[in-house]
Amino acid sequence: MAGVGTLFQRARSYVKTKEFRDYLTSTHFWGPVANWGLPLAAFNDMKKPPDIISGRMTTALFLYSLAFMRFAYRVQPRNYLLMTCHCANVVAQGMQGSRYLRYHYWGAVDPRDSPVASQEAAP
Repeated sequence: MAGVGTLFQRARSYVKTKEFRDYLTSTHFWGPVANWGLPLAAFNDMKKPPDIISGRMTTALFLYSLAFMRFAYRVQPRNYLLMTCHCANVVAQGMQGSRYLRYHYWGAVDPRDSPVASQEAAP
């Protein structure tokens, strides 16, 4: 338990440093924070029917995030927050892409679109 306390004290002392304040006011921090809107929107869209998914946009966002995930790792100093954001977006866009392919090309119907599911959801 002493290790957790030590870790907490080290984190608390780091937060008080000028280096951390400079990080919070940099684009190295705020760029990824703003970018988190992409995967959050994609995960939120999982609740919507697959017929509204744009295959071109999903592919573009998937490739965009792959490229910037590599960039975030290669830039010095490494931007792990940006890399994590784009990794989450690759996962989200991959899931959306599979929903798109299942609906438009493989003929699978999303269970949320079936009449049974809509009757169960009705009060």
